[in-house]
Amino acid sequence: MTSFQDRLTALRRDFHRHPELGFQEDRTKARVAAHLRGLGLEVHEGAGVVGLLRAGTGNRAIGLRADMDALPISEKSAHDYVSETPGVMHACGHDGHMTMLLGAAERLAQEQGFDGTVVFIFQPNEEHGLGAQAMIAEGVLERFPIEEVYAIHNLPGAPVGQVSTRPGQICSSESLFEISIKGQGGHASMPQAGVDAITVGAEMVLALQTIVARKLAPGAGAVVSVTEFLTDGQRNVLPGHAVLKGDVRARVPADRAAVERFMRQIAAGVAAAHAVQVEVSFNTEFVETINAAGPAEAACRAGEAAGCEVIRNRPPMSFSEDFAHFANAVPGCFLLLGNGEEGPHGQPLHAADYDFNDALLPIGAEVWVQLVRDRLPAGKD
Repeated sequence: MTSFQDRLTALRRDFHRHPELGFQEDRTKARVAAHLRGLGLEVHEGAGVVGLLRAGTGNRAIGLRADMDALPISEKSAHDYVSETPGVMHACGHDGHMTMLLGAAERLAQEQGFDGTVVFIFQPNEEHGLGAQAMIAEGVLERFPIEEVYAIHNLPGAPVGQVSTRPGQICSSESLFEISIKGQGGHASMPQAGVDAITVGAEMVLALQTIVARKLAPGAGAVVSVTEFLTDGQRNVLPGHAVLKGDVRARVPADRAAVERFMRQIAAGVAAAHAVQVEVSFNTEFVETINAAGPAEAACRAGEAAGCEVIRNRPPMSFSEDFAHFANAVPGCFLLLGNGEEGPHGQPLHAADYDFNDALLPIGAEVWVQLVRDRLPAGKD
């Protein structure tokens, strides 16, 4: 009989070989659902997959969530289980997140040791910030009421199995902006005859950097990044149209609103100075992820019970998480689990040569098991 570690490793590498993008996780969902049914859980399929495991007579329930989708990245790994889907890979560790949660389901189904209901939530399309909302819109929280909800995310660069979280804000919001500039194109040798949209756009790019540097409080943790500068110019044609696209991260809603307000003011002011037309769109894809104090402390206790090093008040993360929508609906905690510091395990998330650390699989499963037993203790209602 294969060991628990070997079973989880084989399962994780199967997920890794067959990555699927958001809302296209058909094989992944089928694999998850079949695995849960094989463990004897009650399974419900919709936008995602939900597994129910009951023990004892308690009426309390908690939710444990894992994400399922991959990224549109061409893998550059050297191992023997690389993605078999061109241009798609598990570069954020969702293959490992699913496997840790399935490992916990196996342990809890066999050993129990808790009293109540565990709702295993396997969510699609985390990367675009749409999967949690899709499941909530389907009524997952009404059909399967839970008192608390939790999620684990691996953290490259941190020691293997190190648990870290914090009460309050743990992940930033993400907003995408687009600024469209309409000037007057013309001949590159006669710029005075038109209004060069590149010059106007370049001024806006620099001015936008003053939002964080001079308009928000030091240490606010906000980020404004222009990531695309598109024009209709050619080698000897000055562009009449330019589009700036970019990304904003904020730790609190007030700063997010302030960034949008200042961005619109700057765009309008620069446009007025150059007599061009400007349009600004600002859409928030991910809201801030807020940990409730009780669940955050419970997650730390679970980490300690699992034998992990625990950091109770880590700095907030600058990345964003779709789990925020679940944590807005019920008290929850998003915790990080160290993926290792060397080789592909230490590479940044979303890197083409990143890989989830298989040594983390039983550790993460143990953290989940200890969390369930902490929150749904046997012999108590």
